[in-house]
Amino acid sequence: MDAAQPRTLRLGTRGSPLALAQTRAVLARVRAAAPGLLAEEQVIATTGDRVQDRPLADIGGKGLFAKEIHEALRDGRIDAAVHSLKDLETALPPGIVLAAALPREDARDALILAPGQAAPNPADPLAALPRAAVVGTSSVRRQAQLLHARPDLRVTLLRGNVQTRLNRLRAGDMAATLLALAGLRRLGLESAASMVLAPEVMLPAACQGIVGVTARADDAPVLALLAGLADPAATLAAAAERALLGELDGSCRTPIGAHARLLPDGSLHLTGLVARADGSVLVRRDLVGKADEAAALGQELGRMLRAESPRDLFA
Repeated sequence: MDAAQPRTLRLGTRGSPLALAQTRAVLARVRAAAPGLLAEEQVIATTGDRVQDRPLADIGGKGLFAKEIHEALRDGRIDAAVHSLKDLETALPPGIVLAAALPREDARDALILAPGQAAPNPADPLAALPRAAVVGTSSVRRQAQLLHARPDLRVTLLRGNVQTRLNRLRAGDMAATLLALAGLRRLGLESAASMVLAPEVMLPAACQGIVGVTARADDAPVLALLAGLADPAATLAAAAERALLGELDGSCRTPIGAHARLLPDGSLHLTGLVARADGSVLVRRDLVGKADEAAALGQELGRMLRAESPRDLFA
């Protein structure tokens, strides 16, 4: 093991089954990259996990999935932390940086229908939902796109881990829900998906499907170790999508979607979306630029979306 590398690595994580699956995948990569390193997970309870009966926007936003983890990192109780990058706030606390973005899993959303419903038509997957059907989700991004396409639908709050949401669907509490395909795959539950929705139907959340690892900005040995785990394509996509979020400065009340992908010619294609939560307004635009200017591309598209959107979307 290189002398510059740490002797131990304590990885902080939330305690949900998905968070643990992602952290253990990171641990496997760390151990392969640094044989002999003592690496272990450390579960940290977060406010976002404890409070399940209210929308995130009402209790402080998605940063509540990381607040206690950031504190543990700053205090030196852990050396790095694993996150679903879509749940990590755009502006990190002082002294904490995104050290690595790991290879991206499929970024798309999956439509999951309650038992007994007819299989969706690939040409129009949302048509499978009965008129005025109840759809459970905690995402205003999904809600806005659903209601824009199907104003007759009724959306109800559905929070909790993946298994909790699937159990409520099976219990008949709603006709359908939507979940990230990446999470289903990482939990071995991909078969629960009734249909995978193309980004043209349901634009994903920024950084959906990417696992990010944060560390202290001044911890050079840990940063060097984690840099070796970073995936170039995921790093570029994350830079563009997080820059778009930063330019829009949207809260958890603002429906925002973003999806970047590398084109065969090496350029970066970025799609962005902002909407009103009730689906009455939806602005979607695309931009192509140089991959090595990913952050600038995200900022430019963010400015375009803001300029074309009603001001109240960002109030």
